[in-house]
This record gives sequence, structure tokens and C-alpha cells, in this order.
Amino acid sequence: MAPSKDIINAKASLVFMVTRRTPELIRPAEPTPYEFKELSDIDDQESLRYQIPFIQFYRNESTHMHMGRRDPVRVLKEAVAKALVPYYPLAGRLREKSGRKLEVECNGEGIIFIEADADVTLEDFGDGDIIQPPFPLEDLLFDVPGSTAILGTPLILMQVTRLKCSGFIVALRLNHTMSDLPGLVQFMNAVAELARGARSPSIQPVWERHLLRARDPPRVTFEHEEYDTIADTKGTVIPFEDMVHKSFFFGPTEIAAIRQLIPVNQKATTFEILSAFVWRCRTSALQPEPEEIVRMMCVIGFRNLFNPPLLPPGFYGNTIVFSMATSTAAKLCINPIEYALELVKNSKARSQEYVKSTIDYMVIKGRPHFTVVRNFVVSDLTRVGFDKLDYGWGQPAYGGLAKAGVGAIPGVSSCHIPFKNRNGEKGFVVPICLPKNAMDLFVKELNRLLYHVPNHLSVVALRASSISSSL
Repeated sequence: MAPSKDIINAKASLVFMVTRRTPELIRPAEPTPYEFKELSDIDDQESLRYQIPFIQFYRNESTHMHMGRRDPVRVLKEAVAKALVPYYPLAGRLREKSGRKLEVECNGEGIIFIEADADVTLEDFGDGDIIQPPFPLEDLLFDVPGSTAILGTPLILMQVTRLKCSGFIVALRLNHTMSDLPGLVQFMNAVAELARGARSPSIQPVWERHLLRARDPPRVTFEHEEYDTIADTKGTVIPFEDMVHKSFFFGPTEIAAIRQLIPVNQKATTFEILSAFVWRCRTSALQPEPEEIVRMMCVIGFRNLFNPPLLPPGFYGNTIVFSMATSTAAKLCINPIEYALELVKNSKARSQEYVKSTIDYMVIKGRPHFTVVRNFVVSDLTRVGFDKLDYGWGQPAYGGLAKAGVGAIPGVSSCHIPFKNRNGEKGFVVPICLPKNAMDLFVKELNRLLYHVPNHLSVVALRASSISSSL
């Protein structure tokens, strides 16, 4: 079949052509066991039954000329096939048993791989040498027809796109029920090690999903209001086509400005401070009614929470729970930032028992989805490692989410992504997805609080921050 071609308008000033070859299945390089493996009672909750996409941009620098003469498509295809030998469940297909329990049929059918070329350079995707989301993911990761279902489809979709500057882009989509982000990075690091010539991955994968099985009998010891059924009576879940995507850089200057808004003796992590600040600004921009309940959920990884450790090294299943903070809109937006910060800190103070209670709740309540009404979900990607993956061409110019709002519900989620601006300052990029009028108000509120820019001015003062598009 002839390669397919699409003309892409990624930004108002950027038009390019993508040429894709026919998607193919990459199977494990060696025979693997045929068997059925149950997912954990964390893995198969409704909240994780979606496809989660990531993207990485690589330069073909002279310091890696030994790799520069090699084709990244061929290198990645071979490395993926080798990595799928120890990670053979990822080459299988999900099935659902009674009680909505998920298991993977380890049949070695493989993942989807797409080879592509684009007549565009790496720098065209950013602002000069600064590359940050949003990106035209729909074209850098082709949605193969019939591949998005949770059951019975390939668990990973990957597209490698060569660029005319000799750089390339690696975009991939994972069925989230199989792994959390550290687990996905563990797999991709195995791919990277094999691509660089290693004989086997330095970390051997461990399944052991039974370790996160509900207790017998299950017992719920926390309220778990994050899973409450709440009617969307005011139409707060906004259609995806009405969304605008922007990214905001928070470096040392911005973080210091936020810290000045809270008491000196109020201790908190940078993630907590920034999450509280963005939650408050986002809520103000959406203009809910004063007495309406608004929510923020932190995605909490519990891999290192258990003492003694519960999970062995190499475990690559989901190890996340959700923790919710709530407030009326009026209290959140009128009170100082320290009010939101205390709510976030208290919601994050979770224990081993909270994790076990969540697992048991999933089984008793039928594996529900968390509530999305007036909710804002934030995750910390600063130490996950997408920005460190080296397939032989050095670390990526950017590695992380392609844009905010991914998942089953548009606009609900965001994350903190490690980033370095053109001045060499280390900080965080926070992608935000909002309706256009709300995005305008969000930017004004950020400017007012951080830089004391009056609301009647439309200038975006955030440094190196805004790349927007209605994608």
C-alpha cells in the first residue's frame, strides 16, 4: 500500500506534510509464553480505562554522529521487538471476565508501529529553540482505525517520524490499565538500552499484580469522595472542540513570586504550591457560582509509600491513587493562596491503609470512575523520566505529554513537566486546556498575581510561556 499523506496546520504559521507508511504489528523478537495474566484491582478501575499519549523530540546532534548515520525508525523497531520479549504482556490483548475484571491474553500479537516522515524541522514546533506543548498529536501519532478500544486491541501504539533537520519524534500511546507512567518509562528505558546496544535491560520486569489485590474480605476504611456520583446539572463538562491549549513556564522567578503569596512559615513542596496556585486561578477563570463545590485531585504514586516495601523492583503496574481536595468556589477564590495550599497538603497526606482501602473500594463498588464535575486533576511528572530517555541520540529536547486535557474527559487533567527555558533556568511547564474565554481570564489572573499586570491589559507576561492552538 502506498504511503498516506496529510497536510497539517499545527500552528497558524506552520503548515507541513506528513507521509506515513502502512501501520504494522511489531511482535516479540523471540517466542514468548502463551498465558492469561490478571491485572491488579488498581489497574482495572474505570478511571484508567483510556489511552494515554506521550511525545519526545530528538535532535540529531553531531556529538552522536555514530547514531546519526543510523535510521531511528529501524533502530526503534528492532529495540521494541527485543524489549517485548521480557515485557511480553504488552504484546498481548486485554479481555474482560465476570465482575468487569481485566486480564491480558499474552498471545504475542504485538504493538502497532508507524513509520513516518515530515517536511518540517524540530524548531518549527516551538518558539525558536524552545519546544513545549501543545503539539499536533493527532498527526504525529496517527489514530489507527479500530485501535482505541480498551479490549481486544494492541496495548501500545507508536509512531516514529523523521524530520527534514535529521531529528525525529517518538510518539506513543499506552492503554493505561497496563502501566502507570513510571512503568511505561521503565519499558521505554529497556527499549532505549537495547537501542544503544545493550544485550538485555538493566531492570528485569516483574508482573506480581496479585500484590495489589483486594483484601478478603474487602473493607473500606476511608470515605473516598473522589468517586462520588455527582450530577452535572450546570453543564460543567465542556465539549472538547471548544477547548484552547496553552503551556505556561514556571521558573525560579514565578515560583518565588508564588511563595511570596503565602506565609513564610507555611511549609510545602513546590508541587503543592504550584498546584494550589493553578487550581485557584483556573477556578476563578471558569467563574462557577459562589456556593458551587469545586474539586482538585492529586495523582499520588504509592510505589515508595509502603514500609517495608510491598512491590519488588521491576514492577511496572499501576501504583497510583487519587486524593481529593474540595471547597466552595467563593472560599477558594476569595481567600489567600494559603487556603488552597492547606487543602492540597491535607488531601495528599495519605497512608498505606488509604491505598488498601482504595483497592477494596474498587472491588466493592464495581471499579468506578472518579467524579469529573468541577474537578481538576494534577499529576507530577517531574521525576518520571520521560525527559531522560536516550535511544542513542542523546536526551530529548522535550519529553512528556503532548497537551493537557488527555483522557476520557476533556480539559480535566494537567501535569507538571520538567523544563529548561532558553536562559538555562530549570522549572516546570504546565499545560492547560480551557474554553477560550476562560483561558483569557486564566492568563489575566496569572499576570495579576505574579507580575501585578492590571486585568484590563491583554499582554501575556509569563516568560517563554505561551504556545496556543485550538487543536
